[in-house]
Amino acid sequence: MFVQVIRGRVADHEAAREAFEGWARELSPGADGWLGTTGGVTADGRLVVLARFASAEAAQANSRRPEQDRWWRETAALVTDPAFHDSADVRGYLATGSDEAGFVQVITGQTTDPDMMMDTVTRLSASLHPFRPDLIGGTVALHHDGTFTEAVYFTSVEQARAGEQRRLPPELQGALDRAEGLTTMLSYHDLTDPWLFSPG
Repeated sequence: MFVQVIRGRVADHEAAREAFEGWARELSPGADGWLGTTGGVTADGRLVVLARFASAEAAQANSRRPEQDRWWRETAALVTDPAFHDSADVRGYLATGSDEAGFVQVITGQTTDPDMMMDTVTRLSASLHPFRPDLIGGTVALHHDGTFTEAVYFTSVEQARAGEQRRLPPELQGALDRAEGLTTMLSYHDLTDPWLFSPG
């Protein structure tokens, strides 16, 4: 899988949503290899979008389409300081993600050992799920510069907040703390009204 991450700031949340909904409705049928898109705008106006493709080649072919270029030139007018981060090293855990999620939290950060981080996250998620049924799954895009973008899918923001308050067994909490120790410069982007698009 290949993931293209778009980040920036928007003043008009609804216009941004309509632009991406329009892409999913009108342009996605011609985007061979497109697997789905997760996105949204935080309460303070930060745009975060993860577009999933079967391969880097599929993503590049989509970018070369004239209609894609026209769409982005129009959409870019809504976004301040857009930045792109690509990843061909994409990993998931539990159910990976779901278009049924009511809340998505996107975490960005840096890690010096991506393999250990992902091994720890995968093992931890299986142990954590009985205590956090609100957690559906996650997708992690590891970037070449040692940074990562992780989308964590939850049933709802209310259930996620309640889950955060649950006391975990000491051994599980300790493992979670050690996993967090593998990351730095964490930034959290709460998408309480996530955009979830997939083929069909």
